[in-house]
Amino acid sequence: MAYGSNIIFPPFMAAPSSFTVTAASEPHRVRTRQIIRAHPEVKQLMTRTPATFWIGLGCVLAQVGLAAALRNQAWYWSVLVAYVAGAFFSHTLFVVIHEAAHNLIFRTLKANVATGILANFPSVFPTAISFKNFHIKHHVFQGVHELDADLPDWYEAKLIQNYSLGKAVWLFFFPLFQVIRTLRCREIITIDRYVVANFVAQIAFNVAVVYFLGWMALGYLFLSFWFSVGLHPLGARWIQEHYLTLSPEQETYSYYGRLNGINLNVGFHNEHHDMPSIPWNNLPKLKQVAPEFYEPLLAHTSYTKLFFKFLFDQEISLYSRITRKDRGTATLRDQSVPDRELVNG
Repeated sequence: MAYGSNIIFPPFMAAPSSFTVTAASEPHRVRTRQIIRAHPEVKQLMTRTPATFWIGLGCVLAQVGLAAALRNQAWYWSVLVAYVAGAFFSHTLFVVIHEAAHNLIFRTLKANVATGILANFPSVFPTAISFKNFHIKHHVFQGVHELDADLPDWYEAKLIQNYSLGKAVWLFFFPLFQVIRTLRCREIITIDRYVVANFVAQIAFNVAVVYFLGWMALGYLFLSFWFSVGLHPLGARWIQEHYLTLSPEQETYSYYGRLNGINLNVGFHNEHHDMPSIPWNNLPKLKQVAPEFYEPLLAHTSYTKLFFKFLFDQEISLYSRITRKDRGTATLRDQSVPDRELVNG
């Protein structure tokens, strides 16, 4: 049973490019209203989770500890440990940054910013606050090419297309492609005082690592970050969320697999887009409270299976995304809290 099939599966029309273009608005805000109307008790799930800070701190300390242990080892040990262990710590830290971006850890903005900057340390590159600025617009303007940095660039899709080798190279260099994409989002503010603070703190951390532990330790941290978002089963997360891998019509997918236990329920992506004011630990409860909205939706259960499906399925390419030209009624000031606004309104 699905609430409003024309909303969950809107009408689509072929685009001149190979991207799928829809005239319908993004599905999440509509579903947010439906869920709150059907289940007003979801208000109780809109909390903050300070324990996320301690999880992030634990992962930071674990990564620094591993970096210290590997500082005098051969380089290949850093590569191996980064792929089989460090990538998981780094990915979990990325989720902590994501929670901080939505202000879901503490009540004050500064405390969430500080947590995001702390969680960013083992990733080497100062991206936590910049990520927040672009990620919020991904929620507000999902599928709008000039505002949603989650969408591939036109040149990306044309360059990679559906070739297995090309998709493997794209996944390997995914962090670089992600940075380049932000250049097209010219309407989004990219520099503010928190971004500057992120840069200063990250540079200080990197210098400290090199000074006390050496370049090999910094190299391990870099590799952990690179694998966690690239050519690794964890990198399948970027394919899972919005690529048309299971249906040509459903534009957001959740993942209900075992790695949610390690990565703070990051796979509950439909739930997160519908209710961005609900922290990671309550997202499974949202699905339990409103099963009629989520059970009909297609979902993934294995990142590894999806990883290889993306690489070798010739019917999936970087063009396998839904785009829209209509921005709707949202403005650039929108902070993507439609659930909280509806409850408080």
